[in-house]
Amino acid sequence: MEQQLFEYLDSIYAEMVEIRRHLHQHPELSFQEEKTPVYIAEYHERLGHEVKTGVGGRGVTAVLKGAKPGPVIALRADFDALPIKEETGLPFQSKVDGVMHACGHDGHTATLLCLAKALNSLQKELSGSIVFIHQHAEEYAPGGAIDMIQDGCLDGVDVIFGTHLWATEPFGKIQYHTGPIMAAADRFEINILGKGGHGAMPHLTKDAVVIGSQLVSNIQQIVSRRVDPQEPAVVSVGSFEAPNAFNVISDKARLIGTVRTFSPEVRDLIEQELETVTKHTCASANAEVEFQYFRGYPPVVNHAEETNFLADCAASVPGVSEIENMKPQMGGEDFAYYLEHIKGTFFFTGAQNPEWELTYPHHHPKFDIDERAMLLAAKVMGKAVLQYKK
Repeated sequence: MEQQLFEYLDSIYAEMVEIRRHLHQHPELSFQEEKTPVYIAEYHERLGHEVKTGVGGRGVTAVLKGAKPGPVIALRADFDALPIKEETGLPFQSKVDGVMHACGHDGHTATLLCLAKALNSLQKELSGSIVFIHQHAEEYAPGGAIDMIQDGCLDGVDVIFGTHLWATEPFGKIQYHTGPIMAAADRFEINILGKGGHGAMPHLTKDAVVIGSQLVSNIQQIVSRRVDPQEPAVVSVGSFEAPNAFNVISDKARLIGTVRTFSPEVRDLIEQELETVTKHTCASANAEVEFQYFRGYPPVVNHAEETNFLADCAASVPGVSEIENMKPQMGGEDFAYYLEHIKGTFFFTGAQNPEWELTYPHHHPKFDIDERAMLLAAKVMGKAVLQYKK
């Protein structure tokens, strides 16, 4: 049956590419997805699957019931895009100005749809049921996963598998890791309220730019001096705004940044320290400050048994050239919520074309994937479905 699945997937690879390119041309932002969920639902309906739309808002689920008893396995793919103006110059470049599939979610969706079609062809031999979870709004917290779960997408599910096509790792590589594999992703906003004035008379002001600069410097000491050096953590200021004329000292400055952690204790510590450092830095300059901290996705924590099972499955899939037990990385993913509810694993599928001179990272205007990675991801997940025993 495994060989049948692989051969069927090979036979519909052109369709997989066609779906990906169609979705790439018609991207939709998080929480604004309208046409994409309709496209997904209609595809599953043509296969005769039990389809639910509007799950958790804009999500779609579809169920394929095998002819034999067995476990209920969920497979998840996200389908939202990013507010980025595409610069790839591809013939199937985005037709929506300022919106782009710059993270591979078009490929995730094409992979899962064609895997659903391939598994459907084996329905009479399948044991158990497969729940295809097509998730909206992965890119923007609070994300779509938590709402879909609350709406019942995991009801009765025994295990879940998901993958991310990873453009900075070579095609043929599968990466896995037990325990935390991706970090908690939080956001903070700081508004400094100083006193503006003429650039020639700084002694009469409370310079928000100088205060903000000092604060950026002080923030860097949180990880280096307050966090155990054996605990991974990142605090980054991504935006510093204090627009004004060249000869005017700003009365306001706004800093926005992100915090990435794995440990709940370190996460709590950094939030507390960040607020303390902010308030004390601004108080020392006799300036007021507004501090806000927003908790985003929790860390993605893979279950050991399912992760090792997935790695074993991938090892014998044609086209897989390397299996790597990767180091955890600091990106965030709301797949974390699924793994908080049921057992499962999230892995990475290399999607870097070795013939490309330059490889652009995720969320870059020139981002692209080696489309063969979709086929490989489908085979790995498909084999996991066929081999999994509750």
